[in-house]
Amino acid sequence: MNILLIEDNLPIIKGLTYTFSKTNYHLIIKENIKDAKNYLLTNPNISLIILDITLPDGSGFNLYQNEIKNLNIPTIFLTASDDENQIVNALNLGAEDYMTKPFSSKELLARLNRILLRNEKKSLLKIKDISFDLDKMVVYKNNEKIELTSLELKLLNLLFLNLNKVVTRNFILDKIWEWTGNYVDDHTITVYFNRLREKLKSDIIITIKGMGYRIDG
Repeated sequence: MNILLIEDNLPIIKGLTYTFSKTNYHLIIKENIKDAKNYLLTNPNISLIILDITLPDGSGFNLYQNEIKNLNIPTIFLTASDDENQIVNALNLGAEDYMTKPFSSKELLARLNRILLRNEKKSLLKIKDISFDLDKMVVYKNNEKIELTSLELKLLNLLFLNLNKVVTRNFILDKIWEWTGNYVDDHTITVYFNRLREKLKSDIIITIKGMGYRIDG
């Protein structure tokens, strides 16, 4: 997937270039409105835009309203200000989300993943050799179906919907209670995830010691 970053801040460009180099996304960088407009004219195949509000040759708001909005490309605004009016303006224009500088690259990536999942109705997510059809709630390893229990599917789904983000053990405990009506202790969570790993025969589930679990996309 192609992600267009419209930003002139060099440290941000370098940071996001490094972050995206570890994903399956292709990050395209334009540092001003003129170059971004010219690129969009001939390259409409963009999955999402990350757009700075303040650019050297004008306003990101105007670029979005005059060019991007009609292309129906989901957009995340970047702003150096946490001014409520500016944030409300961004959302009212139709932006999917906004982030205030400085921000976490991993958090930006997690929000981007959720937006793409929602807007493109992408039902099949693939991490390494594991594919998860979120609509059918079916898991495959190298195209071979893996038989999981209902609870195991829900736990894996929880991690896939929060790619690059730690899902805490306390949150998992609350979700298990919500799903089953049963109280389980911390040790039981460890048992569940050990069984899930055994069935997947994959290392995609990362344990964050003392916190929870994560899958990186």
